[in-house]
Amino acid sequence: MTQNLLLVLTTVATRADADALARAMVEQRLAACAQISAIDSVYWWQGAVQAEGEFRVLFKTTAERYPALESALRASHPYELPAIVALPVAQALPEFANWVGTETRTA
Repeated sequence: MTQNLLLVLTTVATRADADALARAMVEQRLAACAQISAIDSVYWWQGAVQAEGEFRVLFKTTAERYPALESALRASHPYELPAIVALPVAQALPEFANWVGTETRTA
């Protein structure tokens, strides 16, 4: 199961948006878990350097559920161009990886 485990990241401007995305994706069983962290971002946008506080949401999911998770994030995301990035997990505690698989399995 470890080879199917993904960590999916996105960022939003407000804690309320982060909470809403996290809850929706977990309730839809597109992610087994979502973690929210406050971060500082520096980036180019519309020809200028921007610096703002944001909230990073980290979703724990599987490769099988990624297409549905990405689609749901794109539909719900408040940003014009959301950062949605999936990182494969090279190693994980097998029991944890199995839990993620179980919690995101469709009926």
